[in-house]
Amino acid sequence: MQHLAQTLKALSDPIRLRIVLLLQAEGELCVCDLMEVLGLPQSTVSRHLAYLKRSCWVDIRRDKVWMYYSLSLESCTICKEILQILKQHASNLPEVISDRTALAAFLKDKPSTCS
Repeated sequence: MQHLAQTLKALSDPIRLRIVLLLQAEGELCVCDLMEVLGLPQSTVSRHLAYLKRSCWVDIRRDKVWMYYSLSLESCTICKEILQILKQHASNLPEVISDRTALAAFLKDKPSTCS
């Protein structure tokens, strides 16, 4: 029961939900990508990512000084099913479309210092 509560609680915050939806759409992102799209400071984005990591939603990969985040490959069955539901029902929400558009624009012209 505790695992289920923690899994669902992780998505109860709009910022964390937006992060999960962005990762679902893009696959892997660094903190600077998420900062740009969410309009939040690094410390806030990192705090939300740490919460998602503790809740088994994301995996982390280090490349030199950069940390890259992706949805966990070892997700539990409930996480995988929730991701399917999100894909079906959240993809067309205005906020999700706006986030994906902002991310695409940022990645197109992403500075080389953030990669």
